[in-house]
Amino acid sequence: MDHDESIEALLALPEGPQLAFAREKTRLDDLAETLVSFANAQGGTLVLGASGRAKARAEGVRDLASARDLLLEAALACTPPLILPLPRAARHGEATLLLASVPAGLSQVYSLHGKYLRREGGTNQPLAPNALRRLLIERGDVSWERGVPEGASIDELDSHKVNTYARRIGSEAEDAPLEFLRRRGCVTQSVTVGGAQGTYTPTNAGLLLFARSVEDRFPQAEITLVQYRGHDMADAFEREDVRDTLPEAVRRAERWLMEHMRRGSRMAGLERQDWTQFPPGAVREALVNAVAHRDYSVRGEGVRIGLFADRLECYSPGRLPGHVTLENLVAERFSRNEGLVQVLADFGLIERLGYGIDRMLRQMENAGLPPPQFRETAAGFLVTLQGQPVESLGPEGIDTREWVRQGLNERQVAALIFLAEQRRITNRDLQDLHADVSPETIRRDLSDLVDRGVLLRVGEKRATYYIMK
Repeated sequence: MDHDESIEALLALPEGPQLAFAREKTRLDDLAETLVSFANAQGGTLVLGASGRAKARAEGVRDLASARDLLLEAALACTPPLILPLPRAARHGEATLLLASVPAGLSQVYSLHGKYLRREGGTNQPLAPNALRRLLIERGDVSWERGVPEGASIDELDSHKVNTYARRIGSEAEDAPLEFLRRRGCVTQSVTVGGAQGTYTPTNAGLLLFARSVEDRFPQAEITLVQYRGHDMADAFEREDVRDTLPEAVRRAERWLMEHMRRGSRMAGLERQDWTQFPPGAVREALVNAVAHRDYSVRGEGVRIGLFADRLECYSPGRLPGHVTLENLVAERFSRNEGLVQVLADFGLIERLGYGIDRMLRQMENAGLPPPQFRETAAGFLVTLQGQPVESLGPEGIDTREWVRQGLNERQVAALIFLAEQRRITNRDLQDLHADVSPETIRRDLSDLVDRGVLLRVGEKRATYYIMK
């Protein structure tokens, strides 16, 4: 939405189920009503500094910082407080607009001063009792990440990690880091008898993201990484257990996976290509989604990722949340841990919009691999990625399948593998590789590769050698 043409297209739309306009002087409660209505429906975008219905008119906001604070305060006025990405500024001619996005698939039901609303058409409508009951059943109304563990203290948070996060966000967070964490659902703030704001206390989410020692509170918040040499768990293996705050745990686990995946170069047909056992982007999506969306109330087990000779298995505790099923997994959005997801998005580790499954499918397709397999277990969710068929690779990591499909025999395949490293080959070289084969057969093998346009013959008689054409 930062480009002029995108803003023009947005402003040309009428208000609808996922779009609303508000003037700069709109009351905080009116903004909060629209945010609640989006949150209880399919999400949406609120444009502050524009008005109109059939065609929006951009008026702009004069004080950008104050307007941004107004939107964030409106989000905090919701019950429970609504966690939003930072509002984005966009130019439209001489006017500056602010765009607040409410993600789809939130895990809770929201209200304002006891009033439950949902976006219908271009208006905010009260939820009828039956509709509210269905929504409460679909989403549930308890969020583990917002809970405060017994005896929790703000001293359990690592100030260096908090300040590093605030610097990444910018001035909105640097000026008052703990207040910004409150907006992200990472801390709560008590209220004194006189109504003044009191001390901050970390929530479960805050401790998972910024604690000095996550393991002290949540031993289940670990990532177990295992590489098996073969196709079964019984084979020899190498193991690593990662226990850290979630952003650092994701980074450490990703580095380990990239280091332990099989990789190399190969000749695919007549071209040399680098290859990895799995598309790195798909592996990253499986890892981050498992960490961001698992059920942290499940104790006794963490995220487990197994690297096998033929596949990667990524298991996360907790079955699919809300209304998401295996059948609608790609199309639907539902965030069990919206606060964790937002902070991980702030770190650049995950997309808040929830398109990780789509990207995983695309990455696997682009690599010529089968789509990911998704399966619910008795107490969790399992993603399986099929890897490059390493068994089809020659001793130098060369994919020989295309040559076999072209009808080349084993001696000709051996000649091309030899050329992948040595640049040139002679009759004598191939004869040394196949001492039991006659010189005339070797000559015919190489001549056939020349006739096929695979090799180029250079020189005459005893000085003859062959190179890739």
